[in-house]
Amino acid sequence: MKRSEEREQVFKLLFRVEFNPIEEMAEQEQLFSEDLPESEDLFMNSDAKRLSEKDADKIRDKYEKIAAKLPQIDEMINEKTLGWDTERMAKVDLTIIRLAVYEIKFDEDIPTGVAINEAVELAKKFGQDGSASFVNGVLAKFA
Repeated sequence: MKRSEEREQVFKLLFRVEFNPIEEMAEQEQLFSEDLPESEDLFMNSDAKRLSEKDADKIRDKYEKIAAKLPQIDEMINEKTLGWDTERMAKVDLTIIRLAVYEIKFDEDIPTGVAINEAVELAKKFGQDGSASFVNGVLAKFA
């Protein structure tokens, strides 16, 4: 599975945090895992097969690492975005920014430029018209 595909799946799982109490996230992880397709069918709506256990574990592991640091990540975001705290941000944009900030600050395997570029691509795909610019502007403050 490509890193960009993995990142998209982590984004989708992390997005569920916005709509579910933390106590229910273990169940949400399980439901999400049951719905994961195989890597080659990630972007198709046809009868998708199951994702390999190794890839599913990587997605869950990264999500759990990010979820454990959400208060710290949100604090970092709020420090950098005067007038745009995390409570005011669109949920899609916030989730993308959280993922990218985690990659920038805590994942030494991912260069900052890659994390920002991938976040902008996610914003283009899942966000609103101005999401890519907004995400890029916020993340530029972390570069």
